[in-house]
Formats: sequence, C-alpha cells, structure tokens
Amino acid sequence: MKKTTAVLLVNLGSPDSPQPGDVYRYLTEFLNDPRVIDLPWLGRKLLVNGIIVPFRHRKSAKVYEELWTESGSPLISWGRIVKDKLSMKFNPADVRVFLAMRYQNPSIRSVLKEISGMNPDKIIVIPMFPQYASASSGSVVEEVFRVISKWQAIPEINVVSQFHDHQGYLNALIATGKDQQHEDYDHVLFSFHGLPERQVDKLYEDNKCSNHACELEMNHDNKFCYKATCYATTRALATALGISEDRYTVCFQSRLGSGWIEPFSDEVIEDLGKKGAKKLLVFSPAFVADCLETTIEIGVEYDELFKKHGGEKVKLVPSLNDRPEWISALKDIVTTRLPQG
Repeated sequence: MKKTTAVLLVNLGSPDSPQPGDVYRYLTEFLNDPRVIDLPWLGRKLLVNGIIVPFRHRKSAKVYEELWTESGSPLISWGRIVKDKLSMKFNPADVRVFLAMRYQNPSIRSVLKEISGMNPDKIIVIPMFPQYASASSGSVVEEVFRVISKWQAIPEINVVSQFHDHQGYLNALIATGKDQQHEDYDHVLFSFHGLPERQVDKLYEDNKCSNHACELEMNHDNKFCYKATCYATTRALATALGISEDRYTVCFQSRLGSGWIEPFSDEVIEDLGKKGAKKLLVFSPAFVADCLETTIEIGVEYDELFKKHGGEKVKLVPSLNDRPEWISALKDIVTTRLPQG
C-alpha cells in the first residue's frame, strides 16, 4: 500500500495586517509564549500584557506598515511561494506540503486539522530556523505535539530540529554570498537574531555557555547551543566565500533588554562607523525569508545608524527566500526522511 507524507513548514508568524489591533494580537500571542519570555507566569503576564504590548504595539504597527507589500507580510508571502515550489518537487499523491505560522495565521492548529483529513502515514515537521533555539524551533515542536496529542490516531512524526550544517542550506547561502562582492566592503557582519544569555545557558548542566568555547568549535555538548551553531554557520560561510577572520564579525540583533548575547549588531555597526568604515555587508543566516528583522532593522535602521556615525552604506544580503538552491535543500531534507516502501 502506498504511503503518504505531509510536510509541515513552520515559520515564526506575522500580524494579519499592519493595523494596530492586529499587531496587538500578534505581539500578545508571541510574547506570552513561555519559551519566548521565560519568566514565571505572573511576571510574564504583567510584563507583556501590562507594559510591553500596550506601549509598543502602535510603534510596531508603523514599522509593519513600512514592511508591508501588495502581497502582505513578506514572511508569509515568501513562505507560500516556497511551499508551492517545494510541492512541485513531489508527486502530490505521495507528498503534500503545508505552511503554518507559530503565531497567528495560518495557525498550526488549523493546518494540522487539514493534515489530519488526509490521514497521512507520516508527518515531517520543519521549523524554518536553521539554528536551534528553544524560543523558535522548540516552541514550534511543542505546539505541534500539543495539538497532535489530542488526535485519536497519531502517525509517525519526524522533526527537523535544525539544519545549520545541512550542505544544501549552506550551498544556498554560499550562492547568495557569491552574488555580492564582499571585497568591496570594509567589513562583513553575520548578524543573527539575539537571545537572552540565560536561555542559552539553560542547555548546559553547569548553566554557563561561556564554559564551552562555543565561539570556537562545535562538539557533542554544544550541538544544540544556539550560540555555537551561529558561529559554526559563520565559519562555514566565511571559509567558502574566502572572507578572512579579521574581516568579519559575528553579532546579534533585536535585543529586548540587557543580558542578551553579545556583541550587539547595532553597537558593532556604530563602532565601525566611528572607526572610519564606509561600507558594510551584512548577512542574516538565521532568517530564511526576508522579514521585519532583515528588511527594516538591517536594511533601513542599521543603514541610518551607520550613516549617523560616519559610514556611507549598509548593504543587506537578501535572505534565501525562494532561491532554487534553497528549494533543492528543502527537497533533500524531505526526501531523506520519506517512508520506505
């Protein structure tokens, strides 16, 4: 009997529109996730619902309005394009590809309901985050299993927890990098989304990431350490693109407060501008699709910051979006996990 497989691609999510009400609902769901803000329940509720969302959602709505396109949220529109192009790589009678968002729509619950209707033999879950973090991939996996645990019949489930070292993913990034002339820039940044240090430290029995030389090597102990995988991704790209160690910096963006992984991307950019750098090239390997953190934060805000401190241009390297190499990488990730027979 022929076996059927559902492939579930899951990204972070987006407001349904840039209107303040939709941004309010998105931020409320996102920031109340205990894996995102890992404070005790009452403290998180007071912080998120009483301070952050009420005072931040209108400002965020203006930024989303700047990001929005005729197709809506770029994160979701790119996700749909990738889903459709990946679907074309398989026989729909054998493999069907679905797209969900961890927060807001299309929700994991609604898409899994659709998947349950096809009664698959196997579900392959791919959180679209190359480097594992509890606040991203971990949250997706937890929500998927929370919903599926209520099903009467639970099929085989395969989770792709991370793919930062998958050669196809790296090849796609390398191809994107080769489109740039990095030699024409004074410095290259590899900017990853930030995390609180305490979330990274929780991975280790001694509760201290800094004890494991995560900037220098990957090993058995730190293979799921977000910081270690970010540095490993960077080393692989820099080596392949011929960018010497003295010409690049690994940094972390989008911090919400103190105690986050350093160095901070904005401070690195400011410092380089003060030291006389004129042109910066910025990769964002943690994001497989362009979104607010790439298009606006790096492409607009960091460019303005750099010019304020003496620089001339911050050039954002586009995310993978729907590059053919990226679609091929996803095809390989799926193919190696398909049921036999």
